[in-house]
Formats: sequence, structure tokens, C-alpha cells
Amino acid sequence: MTSLIRLAAAGSMLLAGCVAHADAPPAPPPAAAPLTVKASVIGLDGATLGTVTLTDAPTGVLISTDLAGLPAGDHGFHFHETGLCDAATKFASAGAHFAAGGMAHGLMAMGGPHGGDMPNQHVGSDGKLVSQVFNSGVTLRAGPHSLLDADGSALVIHAVADDYTSQPAGAAGARIACAVIKPAS
Repeated sequence: MTSLIRLAAAGSMLLAGCVAHADAPPAPPPAAAPLTVKASVIGLDGATLGTVTLTDAPTGVLISTDLAGLPAGDHGFHFHETGLCDAATKFASAGAHFAAGGMAHGLMAMGGPHGGDMPNQHVGSDGKLVSQVFNSGVTLRAGPHSLLDADGSALVIHAVADDYTSQPAGAAGARIACAVIKPAS
């Protein structure tokens, strides 16, 4: 009789474990890969200088560059409002700085910075720019600060350093390189 009671108790525990397992919440789904956009950067002669990769994050976008063939020195580095890099227009086709929200230009300006503003980038004597910059003023997701609106946007590298205060563009000089930022097709 004792062994029958033990067998019944063991069976009850086994059955209870099965029921408890059935009531356990389902495992969470695997995390989705972050939204990423990769674009070619071209120079004024139309030659490809390398790539830029934008990775969306919860509070902005990480911009990673891998470029060669740029002039040495410090260069303004901005998002512009239109995803068009026509070298024949010296990249004027990219429009003005990306300034969603009406903020002023300049990392150190009153009323700034706007989403297009980023720190100057330094290119060494080897002409290479391998960098990462985080921009909290933009996103790759839908919304007013999205770089992926109907006409996209552009990443533009300027001839000289941005002074971070002059309006409307920081006195960063001519546009020397450009990348079209649009969703992958």
C-alpha cells in the first residue's frame, strides 16, 4: 500500500509539472535586427570614396564611415535634406542642412544644433576617414526627424571645418563628398 501511495504521489508531481510548464509564458521572440542603411560616398569627380553605414538605435543613429581619397584636415560633416548627390551641381542637389524641428545650425550656437549637425571629422595625411559618430537628432524610423522621408537625405563632407556657430551652415566651405541616404530597395 505504501508503494501505491508513493507511485500516486510521484504521478501527481509529474502531472503538476506538466501543467505548470503548459501555463508558463511563451519565450520572447528574438530581437529584430536594427534598421541599417549602407551608402556609397562619392567625390566631385564621381569616383567612389568608400561607404557610410547608418544604424538606427533607440535614441538616434550611429554613423560609421570607411573612406579614402579625401584631402587631409578637418572637415564639416552634415546631413542634408535631399537624397540627391549630383556631382555636376557640386552636390548643391543635396539641398540645405537637415533641420527638422526648426533648430539653428551649430553644435555651439544658441538655438542649435539641428539634426544635420555633427562634429567635424579629421582626415589624416593618408586621406582616410574611418570613424563612428552618434547623432541623437535623427532617426531611420518614420517621423519628423527621419532621414528616410519621401526624398531621402544626404551625408555631405565639406572642404573645411565647421565653426559650429555661423549661420546657416557653419562656414564649412564647398561640398567635396556626398552619399545618398535612402531605404534599401
